[in-house]
Amino acid sequence: MVTASFSDPSRTTSASEPPPECPAHARFGDPAGLARLLGPEAAENPMSLYERLRAEHGPVAPVLLDGDLPAWLVLGYREILEVAGTPSRFSRDSRTWRWFREGKVPPDSPLLPMIAWQPVCLFLDGAERDRLRLAVTDSLERFNRRGIRRQITRSAHQLIDGFAGRGAADLVGDFSEQLPMLVMTQLLGMPDEYGPRLVEASRDMVAGTETSVASNEFIVETLQQLVRRKRGNTGHDITSWLIEHPSALTDEEVWNHLRVILIAGNETTVNLLKSTLRMVLTDPRCHASLAGGQMTLPDVVEQVLWSEPPLMTIPGRWAAVDTEIGGQKVEAGDMLLLGLAAGNHDPAVRPDPTAPLHGNRSHLAFSSGPQECPGQNIGRAITDTGIDTLLARLPDVGLSIPEEELRWKSGWMTRHLTSLPVTFTRPRSGSAVTAAAPVGVGAAAEGPLRDGTDSASRPAAALPVPYPPPPALRRRASWWDSLKGWLRGR
Repeated sequence: MVTASFSDPSRTTSASEPPPECPAHARFGDPAGLARLLGPEAAENPMSLYERLRAEHGPVAPVLLDGDLPAWLVLGYREILEVAGTPSRFSRDSRTWRWFREGKVPPDSPLLPMIAWQPVCLFLDGAERDRLRLAVTDSLERFNRRGIRRQITRSAHQLIDGFAGRGAADLVGDFSEQLPMLVMTQLLGMPDEYGPRLVEASRDMVAGTETSVASNEFIVETLQQLVRRKRGNTGHDITSWLIEHPSALTDEEVWNHLRVILIAGNETTVNLLKSTLRMVLTDPRCHASLAGGQMTLPDVVEQVLWSEPPLMTIPGRWAAVDTEIGGQKVEAGDMLLLGLAAGNHDPAVRPDPTAPLHGNRSHLAFSSGPQECPGQNIGRAITDTGIDTLLARLPDVGLSIPEEELRWKSGWMTRHLTSLPVTFTRPRSGSAVTAAAPVGVGAAAEGPLRDGTDSASRPAAALPVPYPPPPALRRRASWWDSLKGWLRGR
């Protein structure tokens, strides 16, 4: 996961302030005047920050990341498409970042789990990227769509059964933050009990907290264990299909891609679920349109993907050559962040942000170009099927606090609701509708199997034996101990 471009911490320049030769001094002026993507302004109202930066700098703005490391934030819709679509100028290989090459990224940087080079298609260009991308795309496309929706419905019912009798719930903690990982663990061929720990670890890692490196180590160990087991016991799941793909992935390539699928799929879908539920529960126009048949839940999902994309910003590219974008001179080795939320609100392509966008999928929520998210339709399916199941079970569900009391938490990549408290009429005893019995430990995702049968109809004896328990989540590990263990694991 961490490459040789990392330096020993004893030789690493402190990131408490930019080094003298840093472009924050040489080209951006006084770094104290630059926006920090982990600062209070970004945490309070990131969209307001993006619009201020757009007004001051145009479609590409200089910003500072954790440790005052400089980067370019691409805010313009057309500029994001240009960066994402021209790998000859803007590479996905993070090893080209000048601060990696010069040893100026601290080993405890919370940016590392998301930007340190890995042997996955997200960090590669050219033929090697195509080989790995094909394996991922083929594996994700092998699932039977009806089978996936049955699995989503079943998992949603399990969660609703847990709180339906209370007459109240928090649709963030009780539903939205649980459903995607329940589904994803099944699609990867893992048992349900892995879900809660993976939810906690993946959210901590993406947020860039002080324990993000330790959380990443836990995820890596869990997936390495999964790949070792699947090598001798393949089934109807993404892990098995990556192992068996003609692209001949190594174990390291398999678990690294599983990590990307798991983290990206969970984080984006959790945030999409929260935002869509909030819109359904608080927007009177949405209520009326759904009730009157002018909109469907998939329509609502697409509107949310325009207005509140699951990832606000992604660490997108590194300049391969000296170039220019959006009126800014970008030097080889500079990092460029893709401001997906800002691009979706670019006045040049969306002059009226209140206008409905039913059926319009030209948003940037899943990035664009050669690296557009291949699993985006699974996220859409989890969101609209999960919400449809919830509304069918609890038709009078409503927000229990005023909308203005809802609170968000922001990181350098995401902004998400912290809670969504609701009340509803408790179903009469015995009236709960469950789609099916709980999924057994290690059960494979539904869909046609190699012998033409459906996994849901297989006898219990044919299901894989239970997994060993997942590795412990070491939340208090020191930064350097975590990194040394991470390096030894390679």
